[in-house]
Amino acid sequence: MFDAPPLPHYFSPEHTQFRDTLRGFVASEISPHINDWDEAGTFPRDLYRKAAALGILGLGYPEKYGGTPADIFYQIILAEEFARTGSGGIQASINSHTIALPPLIAAGSETLKRHIIPSVIAGEKIAALAVTEPSGGSDVASLCTTAIRDGDHYVVSGEKTFITSGMRADYLTVAVRTDPAVKGAGGISVLMIDGDTPGLTRTELKKMGWWCSDTAHLHFDHCRVPATNLVGTENRGFKTLMHNFNSERLFLSALAYGFAQVCLEEALAWAQQRKTFGHPLAERQVIRHKLMDMMLRVDAARSLVYDLAYCIEHGRGNTEHLVARICMAKVLSTQAMQFCADQAVQILGGMGFMRGTRSERIYREVKVMMIGGGSEEIMKDLAARKIGI
Repeated sequence: MFDAPPLPHYFSPEHTQFRDTLRGFVASEISPHINDWDEAGTFPRDLYRKAAALGILGLGYPEKYGGTPADIFYQIILAEEFARTGSGGIQASINSHTIALPPLIAAGSETLKRHIIPSVIAGEKIAALAVTEPSGGSDVASLCTTAIRDGDHYVVSGEKTFITSGMRADYLTVAVRTDPAVKGAGGISVLMIDGDTPGLTRTELKKMGWWCSDTAHLHFDHCRVPATNLVGTENRGFKTLMHNFNSERLFLSALAYGFAQVCLEEALAWAQQRKTFGHPLAERQVIRHKLMDMMLRVDAARSLVYDLAYCIEHGRGNTEHLVARICMAKVLSTQAMQFCADQAVQILGGMGFMRGTRSERIYREVKVMMIGGGSEEIMKDLAARKIGI
């Protein structure tokens, strides 16, 4: 009932076909199992291969590596359909390569690309991005993990934390400081580090939400990494790392309003069947207003993301302003998710407090969406600077 209306100026018949196929996959392979996987704190590794067989993992990657070229609206569809599971953890792990591989695509050597990318998008290997450190989150320029050149290797020492797929990852895209004498963005490089590198230890982290997604604290103790695993130019990795943040934030925006819509749909279904004093909740004006307030926020966020995607895809708009609007889209979408999760739990009452409802899970997972990819405060400040405030 609350699906986005048909919008042919955004979505082609091929987009619609992909959505239908993906929706069927999510409904058959993920949704029936998601509660059990969440409680178990993991999901079968075989799901990566199943997703790869459908073309999900290779979406937007070059054909020569086994990928399928695709425009930005395919990514939006991917986010919207994965949101139907009501689980942020499953998409975070399945799609961890979407933040791990872009630096390699943008700046890596052809040898390194061919060694890593095909196996990841085939679902045979798992890739993770390791940037965040215990000493700082969004302030990437202050990272402390060092990689000191020693002949044909770099010796890596330091820590990374909150790393999605950090326990399972076969390949880690790691931000390091190759010139400790240089502070700030200078002196930062990117290394691809194998998950079985001696000296690398991993500790699993327990979280408020995203239970089925493994999240790790990584410790590098004088790990020797081949110099050929350097991505791009030494000491110039900061821009390489920043390159994908806008795409990540737009994807997170679509995911967030997708979760908001799930809460809306679950609340509506409950309000229509639940009776109080002989009448369905949906007949109460206060409940109808709550539902409309939820729908308003979902529609506003979705409309902004669709417009942004169209502008990016067709090269319209000032780059600085587009970045600012992407930041605002993430804020708007995650606030919609927060509002709708809260209202849905309120409408469901006692059932909303029970594990097993999608709204309960989404309620727990709101905060990671408001923090991950750049916190709300960082997004607002960056947007203000981009438009000259």
